[in-house]
Order: sequence, then structure tokens, then C-alpha cells
Amino acid sequence: MFSPRLFTCSLALLTGLASADPQQDFDQLLKTHWANAKQEKVFFRTDPDGWKPNGKLAEFTAAAIERRAKFNQKMLDELKAIPFKKLSKEQQISYRLFKYERESERRSNQFQDKYFPVNFLSGWHTYFAEAPANMAFLNSQDYDNFLMSLADYPRFNAENIALLKAGMKAGYVHHCKTFENYHSTMSRHIVEDAKKSALYEPFTRMPEQFSQQQKDQYQSKAIDLIQKAVVPAYQSLHDFFVNEYMPQCRKAPGIASLDGGAEYYAYTANYYTTTDLTPKQIHDLGLSEVERIQAEMNAIIAKVGFQGSYAEFLEFLANDPRFYAQDPQDVMEKTAFITMSMYGKLPTFFGKLPRNTFTIKGSASRGAFYMPPPDNRTPGTYFLTSVVKQQPLYNLEALSLHEAVPGHHLQNAIAMELDVPEFRRTLNHSAFSEGWGLYSERLGKEAGFYQDPYSDFGRLGYEMWRAARLVVDTGIHAFGWSRQRAIDYLRARTALTNKAVADQIDRYISWPGQALSYKIGELKIRELRLRAENTLGDKFDIRGFHDTVIGQGSLPIAVLEDIVNEWIDSQM
Repeated sequence: MFSPRLFTCSLALLTGLASADPQQDFDQLLKTHWANAKQEKVFFRTDPDGWKPNGKLAEFTAAAIERRAKFNQKMLDELKAIPFKKLSKEQQISYRLFKYERESERRSNQFQDKYFPVNFLSGWHTYFAEAPANMAFLNSQDYDNFLMSLADYPRFNAENIALLKAGMKAGYVHHCKTFENYHSTMSRHIVEDAKKSALYEPFTRMPEQFSQQQKDQYQSKAIDLIQKAVVPAYQSLHDFFVNEYMPQCRKAPGIASLDGGAEYYAYTANYYTTTDLTPKQIHDLGLSEVERIQAEMNAIIAKVGFQGSYAEFLEFLANDPRFYAQDPQDVMEKTAFITMSMYGKLPTFFGKLPRNTFTIKGSASRGAFYMPPPDNRTPGTYFLTSVVKQQPLYNLEALSLHEAVPGHHLQNAIAMELDVPEFRRTLNHSAFSEGWGLYSERLGKEAGFYQDPYSDFGRLGYEMWRAARLVVDTGIHAFGWSRQRAIDYLRARTALTNKAVADQIDRYISWPGQALSYKIGELKIRELRLRAENTLGDKFDIRGFHDTVIGQGSLPIAVLEDIVNEWIDSQM
């Protein structure tokens, strides 16, 4: 018997039209994309600190970059055939996110991002060296994959050097002063004894179930690869950087000094804030926030009875020994006390808590940061500086709430355990994640922290630092500020040490736009909370609000606003 339905389905297959099940089509599209991302080992808009070498490394040849760009466009084309309104509510969120990411990736391919595989804080070579210490090595497959990464590193390194060379040819290079000592990030990994390489660390803690013969074989292979493949690759990078790259470095700090640089900066501001704010709007917002926070800091100076100017108070904080720990271990212990105190308060502010934990480690090479785990076999890691004089105790509460809980660790761990499409678990929109981290610092007041006025001043100092970033980042890259002018502005308004101030400015010079994300994201989360409190009144539930904000993974600002507004409506 003739079946109209069968005829329709057959016609759809023959003509390439969408199937009768848009939800299934969308799920399949996401699976196809994720399978390709795993094969390419390039995941767009993820936290770079979360990258871990695992087998063959990603390809960064011109052909590979073009291949990924074509695949991304293919995903966008296929997405158009899926009717948004016929998807479930959860799928509609994923659809919006997926479309936003693919359009962002297309824009990224049109700009100069690929010419900057390094910045003042890090690069492919530092991530590769630092990652193994925070990876799970539990079985032979883990070690086999890592040995494959070691063997593949020379190619990976050469392809990234080729990107720097392409940047030189296009005129997109880093600022001279900012990168004058950057070669040290390479030379520290050029070791004569492979066992002293950071990359040998996993072979010092091998599983007990391994036989001695198995351990010896893995250690021997690692030593051979580090000596013959990895160290020569670091030497090659060092020599290229010193002898070829730096002689062509950029003289002016601002990216707008380059041909097309103003357009590139407008793009990075959009990428990192996930908003359409212009550099001028962001600059003016920063000036306004700096003025507001300055008044609050002056009030604390008066409260503690300090006789002197704001600058003199900052000098007092920088030099009084009471504000510094006795040694690195003392810093770690005080940090652990703060984070565990906050852990005990989390159920008051959150209805859903993650399973995964975090650990605390010292870092001599970088300031404080959080490194998310690649999977739930390892904890997240909260790094903070091991140099006592660079870690004032009056900042420690705000810093720890930002990097650990309820900040980056809590948000990342919850995202990794969500029942959502894979691509959403590893997304990292800077305005969302850094905005949440800064919001978490302020949340500490509600949780009973900052009882010491100096600690509360430290919290405001960190907020001032993020507000000043809006001014100096746009000042450097959009309005022609010199490096020294930016340093003077930041030093005059924050309690950061002189070295920290200079390092921060070099970070902003080498990473245009990223520093804008913190304050923009935090202000939006605070705005949404105020809206919810004013609308709901007695019905406002702080736990429900927080679960809503971080309960969908990382989001662009516009999507976050829609989701919170929907939650407010549902509570009514």
C-alpha cells in the first residue's frame, strides 16, 4: 500500500531536507562537532590553563587552520536547517550557545588571533611544561599517551613558531619592553639532566601496580625523548625568539599602533566581554568605578585612623611586616584556613554543590590562578605565589574566594558535572568566569569575611584593580597610552607591589581585551541580582539565584541575562 509518510521521508532523504525530528538532528549535529573537536584536539573558547597534552598534539599548520575554519562554517550552515522553535527548552539554550560560539569562531578566523600563541603570562611552551604536574597518571594508557605527546612536541613547537613568523610577516608582533625577558620562560626548560625537567615529574610518581621493569622502561623512554626531542625544541624556540622575533618587536605598546589594530582591539573587547560595548564606553565606565571605589577605600583609611595620604597608606601596607606571612608554608596554611572556612558556608548560598575538590600549590613562575582539571580524576588546582613579599595577607581572603570557592573552582566543577552537551562543559567566556570570580570576592562580605578592615581594604583594592583595568587596557590599546603612563595610573590606585604592577601592565599589553572581562562580568551579575531582589522581594532566594547563574555552565552575557530573567518570572 502506498504510504504518504514513507514517500515524504524518502523525499526528505533524497533532497537533503531536514528530518522530521529536529531535536534528534540537533543532537546529532552537536555530536558531530564534538567528535571533530576531539579529533582536532582544539576546543574553541576553553580555559587555556585547562589544556593538557594527551597523545598526538593539535596541528597548527595553515592547512589545519583552514580545515577547521571550513568545518566551523559547515556547522553553521547545517544549523540553519534546524528550526529553533521545535527544540526543547534545554536544547534552545544549547542552540543559542552553539550558534554564538560558531559565529565567534568564524570572527576569530578573520582576525589576527593566530599570530599571538604566546602572551606575557604563558604560551604553548609553558602550558606544555606545567601541565603534567596537574594530570592524572593512573595507568599505562596515561603514560603511553604522554610519551606520544613528548615525541610529537618538536612538530607542535615548530608549527607554533611558524605562526609567530607569519605574525612577523603581517606586522603583528609583541611589544619590545614587555617581552624583553620572555626568553627565560624557554631557557628554564633547557636542562642537561632530563630528570630535572618539569616534564619528567609524572615519572617520579608511578603507580604501585607497575612492575619495576615497567617503571624502568617508561623512565628510560621519557629521559630519551626529553633529551633528544623536547629540550632541542625548547632550544630552537629560544634561539628563534632571541635572534629573529625580538629584533622585529613592536615599538609602541598599543595594538592600535599596527595596521588594522584598532579594529582588532574592538574585536577582542567584544570577544572577552561578550558585549557590544565600545572601548570608549568601557573606558568611561572604568573611570566611574575607580571614583566610586576610591571613596570606599578612603573611608577605611579614616576608620583605621591612619594619618596621611592615600599614597602613603599604600606605602605603609607595602612595608609593614604585619601584613606578610613568615614563609611560603605560612601562606599556604592561611590560605587553606580561608578556603575551608568558605567551604563550610557554601550550603547557605548554593543549593547544588559539585563532587570534585581542589588543591593548593605554590607557584614561583606566575601569580595566583586556578587550573581546572581535565577530567574528574584529578582535583582543580589553586596556585598562588610562593614569594612571601608578593602575597600580602590583607589580599588573601579576596584572592582565595576568587580563585577557589565560591569562585573559579566552584563554577568550573559544577559546569563539568552538568548533564548538558559536551561542548558546554568546557566553555569559558571570560566575562562570565572572571565576572563570577570578582562577584565571589564581594559575596565574602555576606559570608562573614573581611572582619579586619585591612582585609576589607584588600578586597576593595582588588576591585579597584579590576576597575582600573578598564581604564588602562583601553588607554593602552585604543587611546595611545604609554606603558609608563599605564604603570603610573595602576600603581597610584592599587596596593599591588611595584613588580606586580609592571607585570600586570605587560600582561594587558600582550593580551588586548582580556582584562576588560572581570569588571564587565561582575557588574552584570550584580545588576541581575539587584533586579531579582527588587522584583521578588521576600520571594528572593539567594541559593536559587546563584544556582541559576552558574547552573548552566559558562554563558555569554546576553544569554545569562535571559536565563536569569526567566528564573525571576518563574519565581513570581
